[in-house]
Amino acid sequence: MSGTSEGPAPTADLDRVAVTESDAYAAPRTEPLTTRTEPPAYRSVFAAAPLAMAVVDREGLVVSANDGFGTLFGSSPDALAGKVAADLVDLSSDARTWHAYREVLRGREAPLRCTRRLKHRDGQSVWVEVTVSPLSAQDEGVLMSLTDISVHRELQGRLRHLQMHDPVTRLPNRTLFFERLTTALEAESYEKSGTGRIGLCYLDLDGFKAINDTLGHRVGDGLLAAVAERLTRCADEAGYARASAPLVARLGGDEFALLVEDSTGTDQLADLAESVLEAVQAPFDLSGRRLSVSASIGVVERRAAGTTPTALMQAADTTLYWAKADGKARWTLFDPERNAHRMTRQALASTLRPAIERGEFVLEYQPLVGMEDGRLRGVEALVRWNHPQFGVLTPNRFIGLAEEDGSIVPLGRWVLTTACRQARRWQLDHPDEPPLFVSVNVAVRQVWDSDLVADVAETLAETGLAPHLLQLELTESAVMGSAGRPLQALQALSDMGVGIAIDDFGTGYSNLAYLSRLPVSVLKLDGSFVRGFQYESDKDQSVPPNPADEVVVEAMIQLAHRLGLTVTAECVETSAQATRLRRIGCDTGQGWLYSRPVSPDRIAELRTPQASDSVIGNS
Repeated sequence: MSGTSEGPAPTADLDRVAVTESDAYAAPRTEPLTTRTEPPAYRSVFAAAPLAMAVVDREGLVVSANDGFGTLFGSSPDALAGKVAADLVDLSSDARTWHAYREVLRGREAPLRCTRRLKHRDGQSVWVEVTVSPLSAQDEGVLMSLTDISVHRELQGRLRHLQMHDPVTRLPNRTLFFERLTTALEAESYEKSGTGRIGLCYLDLDGFKAINDTLGHRVGDGLLAAVAERLTRCADEAGYARASAPLVARLGGDEFALLVEDSTGTDQLADLAESVLEAVQAPFDLSGRRLSVSASIGVVERRAAGTTPTALMQAADTTLYWAKADGKARWTLFDPERNAHRMTRQALASTLRPAIERGEFVLEYQPLVGMEDGRLRGVEALVRWNHPQFGVLTPNRFIGLAEEDGSIVPLGRWVLTTACRQARRWQLDHPDEPPLFVSVNVAVRQVWDSDLVADVAETLAETGLAPHLLQLELTESAVMGSAGRPLQALQALSDMGVGIAIDDFGTGYSNLAYLSRLPVSVLKLDGSFVRGFQYESDKDQSVPPNPADEVVVEAMIQLAHRLGLTVTAECVETSAQATRLRRIGCDTGQGWLYSRPVSPDRIAELRTPQASDSVIGNS
């Protein structure tokens, strides 16, 4: 077995003549050295060989050396006789090499090869490759040869520098950055430091692509080099009076990183990020061009223990995204709670479609009550997700995700079918009472990505529900300004007899002129208007009254009635609000005054006259 050792090692002291006491092979000799001569076969080899060579006996002592060996150590060959060979080339500096060397001395056939740095008395260092090979069976000893590889090592160093540095900015590149980061997160590194913490500023230039595309890559490269100079200056200033300055690296494109080892806390990283922002935002003069850019920076600072390079970079990348999403030209500190929300969002998005197939969604229904008599007129179907990990989730947690990835289409189809089937079941269970209509929310993407008209027609035919007992709700921003396919679909549904309601009316476009041309039958006033009503008898005045809200609501109700539309008020929570709405002509109300969303069985109970007469919200 041969031992190897890469990189700098403790240097050998050429003045060292003492024999290591622990070395059994270096025991004092009882016979004069002059009686030991190298085998005759090696005399001519020693004289002619360009390599530095020495014969070492089984006890580890130099028997004889050639001129090259003496020259390398700045001594005569005779003066080296009797020296401990391992001390001359520092073979005991690591256990593996030392063990392999002793095995060769004991007669192992395989040679030992390793690399060492030798230091001359004049202070210069020489890199050598050490080879220790057994001699022939009849010869007592081994042959040690040293090859000067200083030029080779220097070339290797230059090549490594080229491989580890960016040619445009001359900064450490991604490879060297991760090498340093990995080393900094090793236990033996941070356990020796004063804080045991690490920080990272991960930045991206805002608008760099536009400069690169319009002015060319030469100008873009010049800008990157100028930014690198400013970042280096910021790092040097931050490292003043500290053990070391932050490492500045270009990770690729217009992305840079400043690594702070042994950080003192978030304040240090915040100060560094502020200085970087200020430095980058100052105009650049490049070949007569005056350019301005800004930077977005993600800042992470945490304990090194338990952190991995991957985890740190993921946190930095996420935080950089937040900085850009929040408006760019700023730095943002990593927030564990915000990141947990993002991770939850990703987890929900990845399981949405399978959850539909597994039947994890259920519907609850919130009553729509007549303002005049307080009796139940219909219900709004509201979907809930019984998530196995996060519990019951309301629509605001997953509908946006469903719209983004297109799963709103199968989910919406399931909601429509389930709600219509339930409405038909109520009708069959209570044939002597007026049937309840069911209102189902529809996303615009359902109109674009599926044949909503065909889906509704098929569902009504399958469940046996009459078209006028189905109401579809679309938000105002989705309906107002609709043209082409969405408007055609709404018109076809209206012609079929299905009711069309505009949800959250008054918060979007509010294009009243366009409203008259839409096939709409119901306006649902946004709850923000109702909350601002003046309260006459309510003791709870936590929401400041807004007299203008009642004027606006009354005007919208009058306009809706003139257009032949009915009006539903959302978020009715107090009897005073209900009284006001009834007084100004609102048709139906929806809110916690009447009932929270409940199960289908509870809706059946609320249909009784006793429940209706006693205000449904007390249930």
